Amino acid sequence: MGPLDSLNHLLNFLAPAFWMALFMAMLGPLVLRGPRGLGRGAQWLLDFAVCSAVLLLGLWITGRDGKMLTYGALVLACATSHAVGQRLWRK
Repeated sequence: MGPLDSLNHLLNFLAPAFWMALFMAMLGPLVLRGPRGLGRGAQWLLDFAVCSAVLLLGLWITGRDGKMLTYGALVLACATSHAVGQRLWRK
């Protein structure tokens, strides 16, 4: 496998984390009212880092990419990191 194929695999592996974090950062303020926490860019970075870690952990635990268990954990982890970033416990 060449370097371009490796890059393609890496980008496709991280695509769910990228889009989940982007949608949470963009649509989160429309759904969540109240005190603001992190800005959109910082919130996206936090969500992307957490989602990427969940995908890597799911790959390590299950031995395969794309398991529904990993995607379910991705949604829960992204929602939790978004709530922490927006300081929802202070509402």
